[in-house]
Amino acid sequence: MSSNSLQALPGFREFYPDTCALRNYLFMHWRDVARTYGFLEYEGPVLEPTELYRRKSGDEIVKQLFHFSDAGGREVALRPETTPSLARMAAAKHKELRKPIKWFQIGSCFRYERQQKGRGREFYQYNCDILGEPSGAADADLIAMSIDVMRSLGFRQGDFVVRLSDRNVWPDFLEKAGVAAEHLSVFLQIIDKMEREKPEVSAGRLAELGTSREAVDAFIAGRGADWPPLQALLENLAARGLSGFIKVDLGIVRGLAYYTGPVFEIFDISQGMRAVAGGGRYDQLCQLIGGSDLPACGFAMGDMVIGDFVKETPHAWRQYQEWLASYGKIEAFVIIADEARRPDALAMVQGLRNAGIATDYSYLPAKVGKQAQLAEQLGARAALTIGSEFPEVRLKDLIARKEEVIDATAAPEAVSALLTSPAIPPLLA
Repeated sequence: MSSNSLQALPGFREFYPDTCALRNYLFMHWRDVARTYGFLEYEGPVLEPTELYRRKSGDEIVKQLFHFSDAGGREVALRPETTPSLARMAAAKHKELRKPIKWFQIGSCFRYERQQKGRGREFYQYNCDILGEPSGAADADLIAMSIDVMRSLGFRQGDFVVRLSDRNVWPDFLEKAGVAAEHLSVFLQIIDKMEREKPEVSAGRLAELGTSREAVDAFIAGRGADWPPLQALLENLAARGLSGFIKVDLGIVRGLAYYTGPVFEIFDISQGMRAVAGGGRYDQLCQLIGGSDLPACGFAMGDMVIGDFVKETPHAWRQYQEWLASYGKIEAFVIIADEARRPDALAMVQGLRNAGIATDYSYLPAKVGKQAQLAEQLGARAALTIGSEFPEVRLKDLIARKEEVIDATAAPEAVSALLTSPAIPPLLA
């Protein structure tokens, strides 16, 4: 590679057609499931005032942002997430919007952090949120939706688990342990990191607050299903037949301070309990961002980690490969056997495309055999050969290896019929 060649910045991906196909596959399923749950798609700005993220997460967030001053002297940042934009947008127009507000968004986000497997500096994120509904029914619907997203991608029970918790159960623990309520935020951050930290580190941090790792572990093991808000969620999900995907785990608190109630995370069981999605209730964010009292809950899923999960799970990967077999494939190829008939061939190509049939042809004169080979390489099912016999055209089924002569004007209907007929290779006929 030349020393003068320019390369993509670290952490930013280039989507060649093969990787773009997987991204589009995820997007398709994300949108399809959102539609079945009655969600509407929205989009917010990629560039926002840096203050928007400070207001939600404090000054520490700035170190994780791509931020700068624009030509107008404004302090701005590429969005690291979309929830703050959503809170501002919903708060601005909530009086005009029918409740509950059920919106989803798929868009690029940016974080200046260390690259690693499943995490880059630019990624696509799927966000689904319900605003204006305080009841646990909204939380349950989001959890069910997240499970259905996973199932739509080919994952099964046993591939993943939804670990469900409620942050509101912990103040009761702190009160009985004699820990001051103002330490709740620090305490929850310790709980959030317990699985990733060495036990002695967590134990030391808990001791500084006046409690112990043993007390926390005992509380997690002995509580949860009896907590009324969680019990209601479990009953709701059981009625849908989804209990097998759920595990109550009070150790899930999600580190972000703005969560106010039930929270959940989806974990990949086979790959060492890797988190692939998560969410929860955040009833105060719209008030903080936009000055409107609007209860809310939501969840998010990133394309990088879920894409890796698809690749690593044989049956999910097989489903993707089956989809890929038809994705972007040419359905018909027009072979020009007589260059004098190229104008007629172009008219046929356009007619087939007008009928919604994916059609291609050779831009330059080529031997018939070479054009037929190209049709096979592109995965075309139908080949139409235009020669001196025009307006008679030879239509060949490249799978069944059957050929017939048709009139050029009948090409769209004939090709459509061929494409919907069973694709039976001659040896299996």
